[in-house]
Amino acid sequence: MELAKVTSKGQITIPIEIRKKLGIKEGSKVLFLEEAGRIYLTNSSMEALREAQQAFEGEAERIGLKNEEDVVAMVKKLREEKEVE
Repeated sequence: MELAKVTSKGQITIPIEIRKKLGIKEGSKVLFLEEAGRIYLTNSSMEALREAQQAFEGEAERIGLKNEEDVVAMVKKLREEKEVE
């Protein structure tokens, strides 16, 4: 458990161990999420990646991509189609 003090401007210093665990560095943006009455602090980049992964879940199967070779073939086909335009 880590403790931080709030300044008169509403600022806190995130303890180093928490920054390490969240991958937060100078200039990183953090996100506050509310869930079931609790507030969570997270690295905004990691949250965006998680949401993107959820959005694309199942898409590979839906369009018939079973392995890396299928992906390479799809990219090759798309590049060929783009060259024709």
